[in-house]
Order: sequence, then structure tokens, then C-alpha cells
Amino acid sequence: MPQGPTNIRHLVVASAFLMSVLLYLDRFCISIAAIYIQQDLGLTDQQVGKMLGAFFLTYALGQVPAGRLNDRFGSRLMLTLYILAWSLLTGLTGAAGAFGALLLLRYGFGFAQAGAYPTAASIVSKWVPLQTRGRASSIIAVGGRVGGVAAMFATGYLLIWLTPASTPTSLEGSDILDGNLACVELAGLVDKDDAANRLRLERFHQFSTETRTFVEQRAEVYRESLHVERERLKAKGEDPENAVVVLDPLSEDRRAALASELNRIIEIHPSPFRDSPGLSAISLEREATRILAKPESAVDEQQSRRLNRLVLEGLHRKSIKKLYIAGWRPMLFTYGAFGVVIAGLVWWSSRNVPSQHPWCNAEEVALIRGDRSTSDSESKKLGGVPIMPLLRSPSMWLCCASQCFTNIGWIFLMTWAPRYFQSVHKVSVEELALMVAIPPFVGWAGMLAGGGVTDWLVSRVGLRWGRGLPMSLSRFVAMAAYLACWASPSPWFAVVMFSIVAFSTDFGTPSVWAYMQDAGGRHVGAILGWGNMWGNLGAWVTPPLLIWIVGKAERWDLAFLTCAAAFLLSGLASAGINATIPIVVDEDEAIEAEVVT
Repeated sequence: MPQGPTNIRHLVVASAFLMSVLLYLDRFCISIAAIYIQQDLGLTDQQVGKMLGAFFLTYALGQVPAGRLNDRFGSRLMLTLYILAWSLLTGLTGAAGAFGALLLLRYGFGFAQAGAYPTAASIVSKWVPLQTRGRASSIIAVGGRVGGVAAMFATGYLLIWLTPASTPTSLEGSDILDGNLACVELAGLVDKDDAANRLRLERFHQFSTETRTFVEQRAEVYRESLHVERERLKAKGEDPENAVVVLDPLSEDRRAALASELNRIIEIHPSPFRDSPGLSAISLEREATRILAKPESAVDEQQSRRLNRLVLEGLHRKSIKKLYIAGWRPMLFTYGAFGVVIAGLVWWSSRNVPSQHPWCNAEEVALIRGDRSTSDSESKKLGGVPIMPLLRSPSMWLCCASQCFTNIGWIFLMTWAPRYFQSVHKVSVEELALMVAIPPFVGWAGMLAGGGVTDWLVSRVGLRWGRGLPMSLSRFVAMAAYLACWASPSPWFAVVMFSIVAFSTDFGTPSVWAYMQDAGGRHVGAILGWGNMWGNLGAWVTPPLLIWIVGKAERWDLAFLTCAAAFLLSGLASAGINATIPIVVDEDEAIEAEVVT
């Protein structure tokens, strides 16, 4: 009785899927932790932008060399080494004590992750039959979105869970991040009818006379400076609401005095905030609301101090260091250790080609090869990166441009959406975790649908438009979603629009991968690396670009317009891509091209 084909190809794709989960989990967990890292290490907004962008620079530059290493040494060895390297660097990032060390680790992290997707694409081209490559690519790529959701959702909770209950609640002078802003808030110059402002004023009246006098004088200097700046903007015909005032920072002694006054409030037991009528209008961490829900008799002194500290953080979001800072380092150690397990799984389950796998029978090898040559050309050593064919391919240049502009628009969701929700809508870390996790979660559906649709379209309208239409139309939909965010949306409306962006972006991604597999032949690792390089150069410029565009006046509307423009350009470029034209043609690839067309 003839034996049917084994299914080892599914195991290999599954291990690549788990690698992809880890890839994005480690890559984007830092976006949620960024505000805590910034406060802990005393980084400026510009340094945070450089930190987030550093990864994408080396990730981009490492794409082609990493793809070439995969073509030369095989996917099993290289993918295992890549995972081990970036997991080690993830753990070491948790030990960074200064901006320079953090930046170097992020550069190294980018190089280590650069080979992941070129290697995964090579796995698909060798382990998956031609007719189902789009679907297999979408499964692996959706792993990245699973990791992105995990990074956004789980990281927020881990930061809380890994912050020890014994973490000191008292403030040091260095914990007053912006003394001038704290003075302005305490003196009641921020939204005088606001519930938070009334609560601040109640506490401020308990300060010592000396500190209260200094705070009022400092606030008056700010008020006068703000008036002068607004008049200057009016005279220039600009919006006075965009006025930004920068004063000399407070001395160390003055910040220590403010911290001492706030500590007296933190130490009050039972909490003075429990019966405050305006507290329900303040966006608090969930831990604070859970403590408030307990009967007063069930709240001990330590819980009362944590409640007071968290309420003060809610009242002074940008001027007081956050309690949960203690959780970001152990969070990165945890993610780094998880990577060692995934690396072992990849090594155990994979081989470079089906014919080398002891569990893969001849029927499965024949099924994977299909009508292609039965020679062992799949393991043939290649001469190098096909630079000249890449440079001469108009479709490949359009694909590179499309990936570059797509990443400019998409990377906002994974790097700056957390800051947007914290800054504009003042959400708690747990609420933030949910809001930023929903868009990449919705992206799963787009990724899985996009893989099936591109394969279906190829069978109906041919390779040219079967790959091109999903790429192009999905980018125009993402553009429209960002335009809908231009007029300062509510937080949940923004979540819906960001979800449409994520769905649309991911819907077109399997077509991009499949195009490079169709046109790349045996050079698929290096060619996908070339395309990813240009895409991630776009991601590299985005964090500092958005820091500059948003500015101190926090013009998020301009950030949305920038992302919409990027998707418009991406859609136009995608419309010109032609997957029927191979980038590199040799005898074996010509046979494959006949099968496709």
C-alpha cells in the first residue's frame, strides 16, 4: 500500500511562526516601556526617538548581508543563531544604565533581527509548494502580529506585576522630572475648572509657607512668559495656542523641597484622596482603583501610600516619576530568557531543505517540488547577492519604495501610539495596553485574509494583478483611516481607525512576500533582505521625524497627515509592481516561471 506524504512542512512553518511571534514581542515591547526607560535614565524626547529609530537603521542595513548568510550557510543554523543573539541583547538591554549603552544595544539588536524574515522567506520557498506560498507567508507574518499584540498587551501588565510590592513610594528630588511644570500645576494655572486641578490645589494648601511662596512666584514667571510668547505668535499670524515656554530648570534643593512636601501627602493614612469628589474624573492606574474599591478598614498603610503615590502621578503625569519604573528591567530579562527556548525549538524542528530532514518522506519532497526540477538545485550554493539584477529591476525598486512608505505610516502604531494615548488621552498603563494591542490584533485577520486573497487572485486574474492589487488598494484604505484621525478623535475612535490601518497594512503584506518569492528564485533570501532594507530605512527615519513634527506643541494632527501621505505614495508605487518579470533568471528559475504563468 503506497504511503502518503508526511506533513513535516507544517511543523517547519509552525516553528517559523513562533520565531515571528518572538521577533515582534522583543522588538516592540520597548515601545510600551519607553516612558519608564526615559524617566529612569533621564532621557530627552530626542534621545527616545533615537533609541526607537536605532533598531531600524541596523535592521535595514543588515537585511542583505543576513539574507546572503542564509543563502550561504542555510536557514537552520542561521535562524537559530539570530534568535539567540537578539534574545541575549534583549536581556542585556534590561541592564543598561545610560543612553550610550542603550543605543549600542539597540543597534546590535537590529543587526541580530535583520536575518529573521529573509530566512523565513527562504524556508517558505524551499518547504512550501508554489501554489500555497502566499498562505504560508501570511501564517508566518501573522506571527509577528501575534507578537506585536503580546508586546503591547502583556508588557503593560508585566511592568506592573514585576514591580515589587516593596518598591519605595516616597519621592526623591530626582523624581521631580519637571519642577517648573509641577509648580504651574500646583499653583492652579492648568484648567482652573478641571477636577484634577481642584485636587492639586487642595494638596497645595497643605505645603509649608516657604515652598508655597516659591511655587506661586515660579508659576507667575511662567504665566508672564506664556503671555509674551502668545503675543509674539499672534504678531506673526500663528496660532497662539501653540505657544511653548521653556524656563530654567529648578535647582536640586528646590526639587528636593517639592519632593518632601509631596512625601508628606503620600505618607497620610488613611488616604486623603479616598473621599475626594473629583477623583472619579482622574485617569488612574487600575491598581489605584482596586485599592479605592476596598473598604477603608481593609487597606493597610503600604497600600495607602501606593494609592497616594499613584493619585499624585495621575495629577502630575509629566512632572513626577512613575512608580512602575521598577518593572521594565525584569520585563526585558524575562523576554530574553523566553528566546532561548524558541531558538532550541527551531533547531530541533528544522532542516535547510526537505530532502535533508529525517522525518520527511520522498512523497512529501515530491509534493513540495511539484513540477519543478527534481534535481537537488534547492541546496545549490549561490555566487552572491544579485546586485546588478536588483538595480535593473523597475518592479523591485517600486516594491522597495512601497515598503519604505508603508513603514513610515505603519510604524506609528507600534512606536508612537502608546505616547499618543498617554499624552492626549491620559490613559492608565493597563488601559493603554488594551488600546494599543487591539490594532495589531485586528491585523491578524488582515494578514490571514491577504494570503488567501492573493493566491485566489493569482488563479483568477494572473500573477501581475494577483500580487499588485492587494498591495496597492490596501495602502489607500490605510491612508483614508489616518485622514479620519486628523480632527483630534476620541480615544476609541482612534483605536478603530488605527485598527483599519493595521488590517489594511497586513492585508497587503503576504502579496509583498509572495512577489519577492515569485521573482526572486533561489536568491529569495538576499532579495527579500534587499526589500526589507529599504522598508526599514523608512522605519528608521520615522521616530525622529515624528518627534520633530509633533514638537513640544504636540501637533498629533500633523503626525496623522504625514502617515496618510506616506500610505498614498506607497499605494501608487505598489500599483506598478509586476510579479511576472523575474529579477534573476537562470535555467531552473525559468522552468519555475513557466509553471507560475
